[in-house]
Amino acid sequence: MFTIDTTKTTAAPSRWHVERAGSAVEFEARTFWGLVPVQGRFDRFDGSYDVGPDGQTIELLVDAESVDTGNPTRDIHLRSADFFDITEHPLVRFTSSTVRDAGYGLLHVEGLLEAAGTVVPLGFDATVRLLDPGHLEMEMRTTVDHRRFGMHRGPLRMIRPTATVHVKVRLTEPALTGEEA
Repeated sequence: MFTIDTTKTTAAPSRWHVERAGSAVEFEARTFWGLVPVQGRFDRFDGSYDVGPDGQTIELLVDAESVDTGNPTRDIHLRSADFFDITEHPLVRFTSSTVRDAGYGLLHVEGLLEAAGTVVPLGFDATVRLLDPGHLEMEMRTTVDHRRFGMHRGPLRMIRPTATVHVKVRLTEPALTGEEA
């Protein structure tokens, strides 16, 4: 695999779309006072990566109801007002404010993460790779403190306040999806 030079944008802007196949939005949090890892994923999400002469933007939308940890009781609790509050706030959204090319297929991304009705700034590094003509892979890993979103830590304060989020998406060029740029 080789990297894409994101500093060389075309005159015409292009929007790359997330493909569900080959993409994942996953997380890991620790419970029982940090001794036991709990892994989960979101099954429904969408997003885009826009590249143009004026810069780059990234957006990721996640359906919070699609949370799946393999434990239905836990998932119901995560959907409740204690955590994602899907009745009032069904989406988790990340929107970039700046995307800076750090070279060698690495992007430094700053933006806003909205979950459970609260918006917090979030920065991370993402790798971008050209898989084949018309397909990119973007991957990032960051830590999120769920207390900043007003999410409760559960009974007996057994859940650690941070979760590791891992997003790996396959993106398709508009010409391959039949959409206009």
